[in-house]
Amino acid sequence: MLVKSELKYLRIAPRKTRLVIALIKGKKVEEAQTILKFTIKRGVNPILKLLNTAIADAKNNFQLDPSNLYISKINIDGGPMYKRWRARSRGMAAPIQKRTSHITIVLGELKPGKKIEKAPAVAESSGVAKEGKKVVEKPKFERPKPSSAKATAGKEVRGLKKFFRRKSI
Repeated sequence: MLVKSELKYLRIAPRKTRLVIALIKGKKVEEAQTILKFTIKRGVNPILKLLNTAIADAKNNFQLDPSNLYISKINIDGGPMYKRWRARSRGMAAPIQKRTSHITIVLGELKPGKKIEKAPAVAESSGVAKEGKKVVEKPKFERPKPSSAKATAGKEVRGLKKFFRRKSI
């Protein structure tokens, strides 16, 4: 069962709230609440309230156990921008865009005994994945090494090297 909850027109830029969302994406609900309580960002409080709302919806409307819930999907979209102007020098004006965010959170229910699915593992060093499919490996780029005879042939080594570029030396 999926439980969806939305927050619209949040007066914080999406770029700033995505930093907070990255911390809790895919975590269990209890762990996400703990992370949010100890994070110091302005976008934490509205996201924590939205998470608590989604948990309450799952508990009251769908009779789901909050200990079995995890954040299956959470995304932030940009909302409308409030456009303002700021006075600049020589009588000019500069635009200011006050951005807003729309946050959507979807909670999923864990079946007893199952874990949260993670991204598939990267192919092993033998070049064969767990499913038995052959993986093509990229050739490693090696920079050609100059031979010592060619490297020193064109250069003449003369007495002292100049450390400073002054005309008097």
